[in-house]
Amino acid sequence: MDATLTISSKNYSSWSMRGWLLARLSAIPFEEVLVPPEDTAARAELLLLSPSILVPCLTHEGERIWDTLAIGEYLHELAPQAGILPPERGARARCRSVCGEMHSGFTALRSALPMNIKGRFPGFKVWSRAQADIDRITELWRECLATYGGPFLFGAFSMADAMYAPVVTRFVTYDVKLDPRCAAYGKAILEWPDVAQWHADAEREPVAIDELEVEF
Repeated sequence: MDATLTISSKNYSSWSMRGWLLARLSAIPFEEVLVPPEDTAARAELLLLSPSILVPCLTHEGERIWDTLAIGEYLHELAPQAGILPPERGARARCRSVCGEMHSGFTALRSALPMNIKGRFPGFKVWSRAQADIDRITELWRECLATYGGPFLFGAFSMADAMYAPVVTRFVTYDVKLDPRCAAYGKAILEWPDVAQWHADAEREPVAIDELEVEF
């Protein structure tokens, strides 16, 4: 299929990671187009322009899809057998709700704990608003894991796990302590082959001078 996915930094861009994981989960062949993080002009442009215009952006058969949830829904329609959304109606609705909460919320967490896969900050002090986001996220995780049995939020790896995978990397970066159930979920995410591949690519990426996340 004629598909390309435009993404940004693999070390800093959480939305690029989500879009890429969804594209990989769909198993639809695509060309990866990376905006080089060491390109300071391109990086400045990414920070100034509306995120929905640029990355991640899926181009398929002449159509451009530039919102992560829309990318997931589009890929689900193309490859319903891939399990991007759960097969049962109630689980699909809950999955969409869980994804929507990540898509539109947790701004304190994003601000206080910017994505930086290569970074390590042991003993990092989390301020109260960000901690409230962490508490809500782990509550969602525990509810889904208890309801659907794990090891992922809806049993098998789905759009929900792609949406929360960057959060797992933040928890590692900033030494966030998790209860055993959530820690086991985080370990399963990090061991998922596509997440491991993203991490390996991020490790090879040059370090940006400002170490700010491109929050797209």
